[in-house]
Amino acid sequence: MDTKLTLKLDKFVIEQAKEYASSQKRSLSRIIESYLRTLINRDKNDDESDLEISPFVKSMATGVNIPSDLDYKSEILNHLIEKHK
Repeated sequence: MDTKLTLKLDKFVIEQAKEYASSQKRSLSRIIESYLRTLINRDKNDDESDLEISPFVKSMATGVNIPSDLDYKSEILNHLIEKHK
């Protein structure tokens, strides 16, 4: 059963993703669903996904690892100090 999902994404990412989906003759919803299936099945090693994830869609993941002991308040303060010098 399909269910509607609302997402808030960067406008540029949405535009580029729509162009990509159009060029692949697939819906953006189907591409995103396939990507999410891949994430869910990654640990299961389940290759039942009917679509291959494109490099463009894979590039949307940042892959940034933030240290657990990061003091974000001091990072923001340092950024603002540098910005307003």
